[in-house]
Amino acid sequence: PEAVDIEDEPEHIKSLYGLDQDETRIYGRQCLMARRLVERGVRFVQLYHTNWDHHGNANSNLGKPLERICAEVDRPSAALVTDLKRRGLLEDTLVIWGGEFGRTAYSQGKLSSTNYGRDHHPRCFSLWMAGGGVAAGTVYGSTDDFGYNVASNPVHVHDFQATLLHLMGFDHERLTYLTQGRRFRLTDVHGEVVPGLLA
Repeated sequence: PEAVDIEDEPEHIKSLYGLDQDETRIYGRQCLMARRLVERGVRFVQLYHTNWDHHGNANSNLGKPLERICAEVDRPSAALVTDLKRRGLLEDTLVIWGGEFGRTAYSQGKLSSTNYGRDHHPRCFSLWMAGGGVAAGTVYGSTDDFGYNVASNPVHVHDFQATLLHLMGFDHERLTYLTQGRRFRLTDVHGEVVPGLLA
């Protein structure tokens, strides 16, 4: 229980994570607890931040809601990476930040100056990773000018899964489980480790 009790953390650490600001307090607390769990040897920590579905109606468009929600996560996320690095934990901790789905860069539905959104988009998806053996400062892959199709260095979900397993020390082709008389792997019969993502 003491792992999630952040009251003894120094004020400068609480401030780093944004616990001193209303907009960053909730997610900042999650990020700080994540660092505390990692320090204590917890091998897998997952954080959630909801309400990224900015499309389609006046209550959920890109404008101010997206600006607000980005402000809620940017500072705490950066603090987590910074704090892990300062404590010598980042090299052994893989941080992955992603959303539920890709998004188009163009509007969905009726366009006005106050109501505009973007549609779900299965072809292109962005995320970032830090630590844990990934190549720092690397941008891998690109889309066309409309963000609609992959233009270079595509990474299929099976390739991403194979790469994550590699970073965690598993060979995705040998990690199998037996079910219904057949050995299955997490990447099925697909997946290649992406060398360009590795340090």
